[in-house]
Amino acid sequence: PLKRAPEDSPDGSTERWRPLNPEVTTSRTHQRKVSQWSCRDRVIHLLALRKYKKPELLFRLHGDDITENDKKCLQTILKQVAKLNPKDESYVLKDYIYKEIQKDWPEYSETDKQSLELILSR
Repeated sequence: PLKRAPEDSPDGSTERWRPLNPEVTTSRTHQRKVSQWSCRDRVIHLLALRKYKKPELLFRLHGDDITENDKKCLQTILKQVAKLNPKDESYVLKDYIYKEIQKDWPEYSETDKQSLELILSR
């Protein structure tokens, strides 16, 4: 259950909803399965860690129960967020997309998070 927070919260946050139980520290969005995130978000968070070829991406996304609609949109998403390396036909994340990455993405392991810190520091 959620409770509406005051508009001018003392901590200056813009969050409008908060759990009734203060012991709940994980946000609802982080409790969702990755398959409930948009295909675009999943592609971004995969490409943030390393380059992928399209079949590898499809395989990784399939493990997250990618929908047929997502499969159809994958090429469009890749054009928006990634650059194609014509030598090995792999995709890497466009530089300006790195600002959209959530460091606490629920599917990142501790090793992934450490790798991401190194990547983002460059």
